[in-house]
Amino acid sequence: MTTPAHKTPQQTADGVREGMWANDRAGKALGMRIISVTPGQAVLEMVVREDMLNGHDICHGGLIATLADTAFAYACNSYDELTVASGFSIDLLAPGHLGDVLTASAHEVSKTGRTGLYDIEVKNQAGKRVAVFRGRSHTLRGKPAVPATRA
Repeated sequence: MTTPAHKTPQQTADGVREGMWANDRAGKALGMRIISVTPGQAVLEMVVREDMLNGHDICHGGLIATLADTAFAYACNSYDELTVASGFSIDLLAPGHLGDVLTASAHEVSKTGRTGLYDIEVKNQAGKRVAVFRGRSHTLRGKPAVPATRA
């Protein structure tokens, strides 16, 4: 049996994915699905539902941002150090429509000390870029991302 001190980076990322997902009420409520979490990266999907449409019959931009922010959270916590967003920006490039499958792909650009920088690209099922998101993170050293009882 592998002890926590001897986990591979991927085993750590897998444990974080499972532990965070167990308590991710927002992601579950929006029907998100985790495709993958690897060290410093994450890919999540969300299907645009009727209740996600705004007054223009397109996906609310805040929900697209939530998908990207969730991928960001999984990517930056994948090392099992409690990491939170210190800020982000998003550019909405194309609308999401009812039934679209939006995929947010997050990757680490830089991680130095307690700060990190992550880029997230959201595309639809046709591969059209819907949004680009840049997240800045702050790591709280010495605190696990997932309590041992959930990991």
